[in-house]
Amino acid sequence: MNKVFIIAQMEQAHTDAVAIGLTLTKQMNKRAEVFAYIYAYLGAEDTDQPRLAGLVQKTLMEQREYQLLAQLDSLDAKDVPLHLIWSKYLFEHACHHSARHSFDLMIKAVHHADHYLPTDWQLIRHTKIPLLLLTNNPLNKGGTTLISIDLDTKNSTKQRLNDAVIVHGKQLAEATGTQLHAAYVLRIPQIIRDMDLLDINALVKKAYADHKQQIADIGIDSDCMHIISGEPDLCLFELACRLNSEYFVIGARQRQGLLGRIIGNTAEAILGRMRSNVLVIPAEE
Repeated sequence: MNKVFIIAQMEQAHTDAVAIGLTLTKQMNKRAEVFAYIYAYLGAEDTDQPRLAGLVQKTLMEQREYQLLAQLDSLDAKDVPLHLIWSKYLFEHACHHSARHSFDLMIKAVHHADHYLPTDWQLIRHTKIPLLLLTNNPLNKGGTTLISIDLDTKNSTKQRLNDAVIVHGKQLAEATGTQLHAAYVLRIPQIIRDMDLLDINALVKKAYADHKQQIADIGIDSDCMHIISGEPDLCLFELACRLNSEYFVIGARQRQGLLGRIIGNTAEAILGRMRSNVLVIPAEE
């Protein structure tokens, strides 16, 4: 345990996952290993000539290795293990290897600053360890870590996930020197809010009173606990923007079987909006 699985960024990525990942690893007092995934679509002429295809693969991997070894050297991290993998489907190897070899955190840069790639979604949906996705957004430098929790759950699996989000959120905030904030959303459809059928302020005040002990148990300042009403994806996005949250921590119940390609509509909608660095905590199997 105490090992961090850092996925080296693609050359066009906006964020340097290796440099940031190594810094976070040191702050968390963990050990890092860097994994670089290389793959290229070879033309029909190349695939018909195995020796040529093998030469192309070897050349690409040697070039990438040279780049990353130089970067590790510049970061005074020559002792950090570097692994190069030729793989078309990054997420399959990363999810399997990280779980099998007892890593407890995976770090990857988001390729585009404004949205996730299919590979990012595959990692979110299938990883068995916490996954930190880094995005280079200059707006999200407010020195806060925001966690999303459910204060009203009666489900034991959801409660364990809730507890894990709190634990990992605290660890991340402490390691990065950011202030921990927590958010709980009272789900009230917009149409109900527009029709003014409920006293929203009264509901929020009641929620604070009903969950006073739970909030105290989290151990954060009272002004850092946010109970808000509305649709979770929009509410959490707006709160993260208002706080300029550098990190956002959320739990994900990954579906199995026929629903194995989704993590739940609410979580998908929240992550689709969020522009902070996102730490996804998967539920225990």
